[in-house]
Amino acid sequence: MRKTPLILLPLLLAGCVKQSASYYINDSKEHSLTVRVEQRYFWEDQVELTVVASRWPDCVRVFRLITMPVDEVVLELFDAGDNTYTLRSGTQLWQVETQTCSQKAAPAPEAMGDPVGVFRVGEGEKMDLELAKPAAPPPP
Repeated sequence: MRKTPLILLPLLLAGCVKQSASYYINDSKEHSLTVRVEQRYFWEDQVELTVVASRWPDCVRVFRLITMPVDEVVLELFDAGDNTYTLRSGTQLWQVETQTCSQKAAPAPEAMGDPVGVFRVGEGEKMDLELAKPAAPPPP
């Protein structure tokens, strides 16, 4: 009788979303921003978004961002310069600095920086980062 709950435990966890995608700054695995999305139980329709700022070996830190429906996960990433990155979901803004892995005050919308890409949960509930297309150079 006691084994029954243990056998059913994997069924309770089945179908949960637990994914991540990373942006490697300067193509370095030691310097990155990783966005994680996690659904704790299959019956919940909400997921928790966190971002991990890391610059090995100096610092690594996790920041909890927001809880939202899994089918609405869209998190834009902007490079504000000086190892500072802005994340935007809808009207909410967060700014993370990767030199010391700290969170800064949210910037004004016009000071977010250059677009880097968009994190989203896609087909099969897989987290992806779609990089922004580089801006076309100005005509000569």
